[in-house]
Amino acid sequence: MADTITTAGLSHVSDPPGVAPSSGYTHVVTGTGRLAAIAGQMPFDASGRFVGAGDPTAQARQVFRNMEGCLTAVGATFADVMKLTYYVTDIAHVPLILAVRDEFIDTGRPPASTVVQVVALYRPDLLMEIDAFALLSAE
Repeated sequence: MADTITTAGLSHVSDPPGVAPSSGYTHVVTGTGRLAAIAGQMPFDASGRFVGAGDPTAQARQVFRNMEGCLTAVGATFADVMKLTYYVTDIAHVPLILAVRDEFIDTGRPPASTVVQVVALYRPDLLMEIDAFALLSAE
């Protein structure tokens, strides 16, 4: 039987039968409601200034703050996030990015996640871009 945690309208299946256990993410997240797609967020502050030149931790923190603002705009929180996709220019930055992510999410029921190393992003000083899917109540 898969280990399933259901809270805030989402069910997290961390260890489906026949799939290796996950570490730091959930294999499957389901629920019912309104889907919110959060576009790839980059490390620009509210005035459009670039944040964290050469600093993956500072860039990640700004990206997650931006994502928090997007979620708030539709009445959601990080508890509603079911999927995160990370686009990074250097896979070595992932532990730093995940440490920042853990400041924002419930690490006991993390979202499903995908990490992709890319050759380049929108600008050469960008180290990451992160997008998300959140599921809100049907109301």
